Amino acid sequence: MSLVRVHNLAVSLDGFATGEGQSLDAPFGHAGMRLMEWFKATATFHANIGEPDAPATPDDAFAARWGEGIGAEIMGAGKFGPPGWQDDAGWRGWWGEEPPFHTPVIVLTHRPRAPLAMGDTTFHFMDAPPAEALATARELAGGLDVRLGGGPTTVREFLAEDLVDLLHVVVVPVILGRGASLWTGLEGLEERFDVASATTPSGVTHLTFTRHAR
Repeated sequence: MSLVRVHNLAVSLDGFATGEGQSLDAPFGHAGMRLMEWFKATATFHANIGEPDAPATPDDAFAARWGEGIGAEIMGAGKFGPPGWQDDAGWRGWWGEEPPFHTPVIVLTHRPRAPLAMGDTTFHFMDAPPAEALATARELAGGLDVRLGGGPTTVREFLAEDLVDLLHVVVVPVILGRGASLWTGLEGLEERFDVASATTPSGVTHLTFTRHAR
């Protein structure tokens, strides 16, 4: 069976994966871009914005795995747009007319709408619990793995239902104090996984949780 994978999910030292007060002008709330500065320096990020010749950094050993063997993505409503995007029939996501996913993407929302095709990415809007959304994503993925793209609330829900096979968390040395926590309610999560860590010159620590054989 295909795997469910989380990649490049950045959290602060106090466990917040996004700040408080998300809006159109502040996609990560009061955190700004502090959680993503490490990623913006990678060749993976530059390739996603049409700059394929940027030099690789040590963080690319982790960041580049984001797209390998992925056939579909699942994301929460907060990753697709700011609060209230469901009221705007013209909202097409944060990424412009060529989103970086290049696969089907399931957007979990309590207010579904018709699928939206943009380049080689098609967004499918579903109101479904994690297991049902995953079953649909696996059908769309055609035997490849499913990436769980976030945000933290969505990832936490899938972790709580033990649906995640690989979790890559990037611990960034900042303290946010408030926001959306990744770890709330997941006491003992590490017991399901083999955990490896590596710190890079950028100052972040990559934690890789690999699910024990089921």
